[in-house]
Amino acid sequence: MDTPNRATLLAVTCLGQFMVLLDNTIVGAALPDMQHRLHTQLTGLQWIVDAYVLLVAMLLLSGGVFADRFGRKRVYLTGVAVFTAASVVCSVAPSVGWLVAGRVLQGIGAAALSPASLALLVAAYPVPQERVKAIGLWAGFSGIGMAAGPVAGGILADTFGWPAIFLVNVPVGLVLLLMGRRVLTESRNPEASALDIPGTVLSVLAVGTLTYALIEGGARGWTSPVILGGFAVSAALLAAFVVVESRSPAPMLPLRLFRQRLFTVSNTAMVAVGFALMGSSFFFSQFFVYVQGTSLLQAGLRTLPMSLAMVVVSPFAGRLAARYGFRAVVAGGLALAGLGLLTLGVVHADTGYANVWWRLTAVGVGFALTLSPLTGAAVLAVSPQEGGLASGVSSTTRQIGAVLGVALLGAVVRSRQSGGASFEAGLDSAFVVAGIVTLAGAVFTGLWLVTSGPAPAPAPQGRPAEAKSTGLAEAVRPE
Repeated sequence: MDTPNRATLLAVTCLGQFMVLLDNTIVGAALPDMQHRLHTQLTGLQWIVDAYVLLVAMLLLSGGVFADRFGRKRVYLTGVAVFTAASVVCSVAPSVGWLVAGRVLQGIGAAALSPASLALLVAAYPVPQERVKAIGLWAGFSGIGMAAGPVAGGILADTFGWPAIFLVNVPVGLVLLLMGRRVLTESRNPEASALDIPGTVLSVLAVGTLTYALIEGGARGWTSPVILGGFAVSAALLAAFVVVESRSPAPMLPLRLFRQRLFTVSNTAMVAVGFALMGSSFFFSQFFVYVQGTSLLQAGLRTLPMSLAMVVVSPFAGRLAARYGFRAVVAGGLALAGLGLLTLGVVHADTGYANVWWRLTAVGVGFALTLSPLTGAAVLAVSPQEGGLASGVSSTTRQIGAVLGVALLGAVVRSRQSGGASFEAGLDSAFVVAGIVTLAGAVFTGLWLVTSGPAPAPAPQGRPAEAKSTGLAEAVRPE
């Protein structure tokens, strides 16, 4: 593929991923408006967010396999079409039920679009050094999309109402469909495994049941037989999933990948990132609107320091990881983000904004330092032929963390309120929990950096396996 076409392909794939990640966070800014117009409570808001994130998390692995097996261009364009149509459904939803249904459809489209976009990118850049730069841009757009969501959502919801946050996807989707048909070339993995139907079904049921128990536990009570049964069923389904995958000749999630420490650590850290970033973002707009009394527009603008920090830092995160090693950069980023979240846990209604913006900035810088290196590490830890699968696993772990973050932090807030605490006190506790989880991720990554030796990993073409075991710096080093 010539350079101009590859540049256009890069733009198409990055824009598609930007749209998917934007929808992860743009809804958060409009939640107060949705709560007012749709007459719902915190549990309803959690389902509006998690219906999308949950379907993405449950189907991303299948989306990666579909892309490798049936054609990455075909799956990508199908995902864009479904996502765009679902956005229209969301924008005209007359009730929470209809909106949740539209979000489910959006999640299905995103689960096809996201892994196929990165797989197209990996196939178009066979040279490792060029591939690392392209992945860095793709992952950078992911971070920018997540960062831009609160600001864009606040502006659109305050000016036009919450349906506008979904309508904005329609022109973008149409442009992607027109450009994608022209510039994308079909590629697939001729050795791709068959579809793993039992594994897919078990993963869907396990994550879905766990999410239901976490969200509804705050409303029904944690000792409710339904909730306790939900946790038990989820654990049993997860155990069955592991057994099925370990015995399947063509598993959707080859457990052998997790024998590579680089792959395992990057995906474990990604869970912490998704949990804290998405879980805390769910409450930012509600904090500014309900606790500090701002408008939706002001709430969106007040998250701008975090957004700008991610926009500025994200493009450089991959380079820093290539120079210093992904584990050192990720551990530092997680530590900074975790400390920022802990300081947000002591912000109150009368705290001046001059004492808030720098906390959001620390969170944004910290997470920006993690997204690109973690994605790149996960993909580079496997062979190029498994790019779709690796991107699916990486995105899945982030989305699973996001699902758990929204569900569990929402449960923290509800539990505090049911105990007589104010909504403000509940938010403080939620931010503190998010900070603790993030710091735990930093400690885990840092300890692995200190105590582990080189871990064997599949080598890129023409490169010895041990060259990749120490991180991105080794993976991109010229011969």
